[in-house]
Amino acid sequence: MTRPSGSQRNKPDRVCVGAVAGAYGVRGEVRLKSFCADPEAIGSYGPLWSEDGARSFEVTLGAPVAQGFAARLGGVTTREQADALRGIRLFVDRDRLPSLPDDEFYHADLIGLEVFDTGGASLGRVKAVLNHGASDLLEVVSPGQKGAVLLPFTRVIVPTVDLAAGRIVADPPEGLLE
Repeated sequence: MTRPSGSQRNKPDRVCVGAVAGAYGVRGEVRLKSFCADPEAIGSYGPLWSEDGARSFEVTLGAPVAQGFAARLGGVTTREQADALRGIRLFVDRDRLPSLPDDEFYHADLIGLEVFDTGGASLGRVKAVLNHGASDLLEVVSPGQKGAVLLPFTRVIVPTVDLAAGRIVADPPEGLLE
């Protein structure tokens, strides 16, 4: 695997695409939550890796279940083994993911970027990208500021994302940062 160059050097070579929510049934299946835009795509990326890279799993999707899929992970054959994986986040090699249009981004690429207002003043850094159902929110933290600001990730509020420069330009609604 080749290492990213330039400002991408600090970005992960793997991207989180799902998580194990627990065991499903008694024969080693898991309840798999997919973080992919097309939830079923999680089964087509090849082996998925644990966050530390120590384990890899071939994935076979089963039926859709509440908040995900019933799935088989290679090497997991008992309910106890499946239950032991509860909470594990699963990653795919970045080069296995499809290329995105210019106005779409992988959450992993946004985390850590510095956010500036339209006047050039720093607002902080993106700590996380959240989605509670309506649309994505950037969780922006700033040194010396108590708590984080949730910035709606829309074109109107975030007109510029420059991955090469490692920066985001935002025009937050009045009163959001007070």
